[in-house]
This record gives sequence, structure tokens and C-alpha cells, in this order.
Amino acid sequence: MSIPIFALKSRFKTVLKTLPLLVVFAALQSARGETLSGPVGLQLESVSGALKQNMSATLGRVHNFGFKYVELVGDYNLSPGALTAELRAHDLVAVSAHFPYARFRDDPEGVAREGAALGLKYAGCPSLPQHEALDENGCRDAIAVFNRAGEALAKQGITFFYHPHGYEFKPHGDGTFFDQLMAETKPEFVHFQMDIFWIVHAGQDPVKLLQKYGNRWVSMHLKDMKKGTPTGRFNGHADKAAFVPLGRGQIDLPAAFHEANKIGIQWYFIEDESAHPEAQIPLSLNYLRVVKW
Repeated sequence: MSIPIFALKSRFKTVLKTLPLLVVFAALQSARGETLSGPVGLQLESVSGALKQNMSATLGRVHNFGFKYVELVGDYNLSPGALTAELRAHDLVAVSAHFPYARFRDDPEGVAREGAALGLKYAGCPSLPQHEALDENGCRDAIAVFNRAGEALAKQGITFFYHPHGYEFKPHGDGTFFDQLMAETKPEFVHFQMDIFWIVHAGQDPVKLLQKYGNRWVSMHLKDMKKGTPTGRFNGHADKAAFVPLGRGQIDLPAAFHEANKIGIQWYFIEDESAHPEAQIPLSLNYLRVVKW
């Protein structure tokens, strides 16, 4: 059951008052004086259902949460100019976006032009066609697509990234398919976005991956996993109940933040895949304000 927006406003009025002013204009301050190494925005997939019903009202609520920056998923059936104008009307700026694999495969130059028209700094691919059926051929196809797309985007001043969902960590050779993606994509053109939930869901350690691949990581999706959720899965799927507000789950977020700071992650995006994202987002923001690491 969805929660009416008037109820959300009442329930989280106190929480919202505690949020730091202009939370995303600078890195968030922790109680120990340490800061995240980049701004915090919202992945708009968090409110995709509401966007389809009423884009203007939903973007207004995103702004009221305290966000300045957002990450898009596709173009929402709007031209770049119309979408930018809609965001600007609510004092929001798109700095990153996800586009389908097929578009990077078939028309990377077109994605690059669209990204430039939107004023993006980053454009990324969120999944592979084979998903959990990923094999050697599929991995090599993705490597070729990513290298070409990364070069095309770079000509427009946009950084390309891939966003793993967990199935890339299936064992392969002496490591995993993810290791192969890292090894055979061109570091000058292909970077990666860490979704901390899906990394842990696949049984991986975010800290070790941040240490191992350093500046290949350019951004991070922030979310938490309900305590007791099974890990070591390579399917990229989880029940909505598995997604909980930051700090309420089983992921060691402070350890990941500490390592992300060391390598200088440039952007962080809250992504809430739960059944009640508009209820959970303020709680996640409040956690970022008080967390110690």
C-alpha cells in the first residue's frame, strides 16, 4: 500500500528539519569531521512510479528532500531540452544518466550527443543482455561495446561507466567476469559505478573492490540491505523488502565510505528500491548526516 504524501510530510517533518542545509552542494559532514569525497544526489529510478504519474510534482518533492543533483534513467519520453527545463524548474541538475545496453551497442554517438545536450558529466550502462546467463562470449561482446561507447562519449566530454548488478561476479578463469571486464576495457574510456547493495548481494566486499580497482570507480549508489538477506547470489534480483534505509541494514557502510574517500569517489547517489522510497529517503539522508567512520 502506498503512503499518502500528506502523511509522509507529517511523519517526517521533524526528520526533514534536521537535514543539513543544501545537503548536496558539498560533501556531507560526519560526526567525526570526515566528509564524503563528492556530492550526494538521487537516482530518479527511486521514484520512477511517481514520475510516471506526475513528473512535476515528484521532482518538486525530490527538491524538497534537499537534493540538487540527480541521476536519470533514459529520457522519460522528453527531448533533452524539455527534460532539462523540467529539472531546472525544480532547481535540479542531471549530472549522470543510465541508458540501455542496446543504445550503447547500436548508437553510442547518439547517446553521446543526447548526453551532451542534457549537460551530463557521466553516462552509464546498468546491465548486460545475458544477466545471470553471462558467459565468455557475452563478456567479450560487452568489452567491445564499452570500449567503443567510452571513446564516443569522451569526445563529448562525458565519462562512460558500467554499473554491475552482481551476476558479473560469477567465477571465471582465475577470477570473475567482472575482473575480465576491468582487465580488458580501456581505463581511459571505461569506468565503473559501484552499487554497494548489489556488490554485497553477490558476496563481494566493497572495501576490497575499491582498494583493488581504485580510480576506475567514479561514483557509488548508496543503499542498505535488510539484516538476514542471503548473499553470494549472482542473479541481480532481490525482494523490495530487502532494501532498507541507510544504516538500518547489514552493510558496513562506514567502512565503504572510508575507502571511497581514500580513492576520491566523485559522486554518490541514493537509490531506494523499496516499496516506500519516499518514506525511506529522508531516513537515509539523516543517516548520512550523523554517521561516523
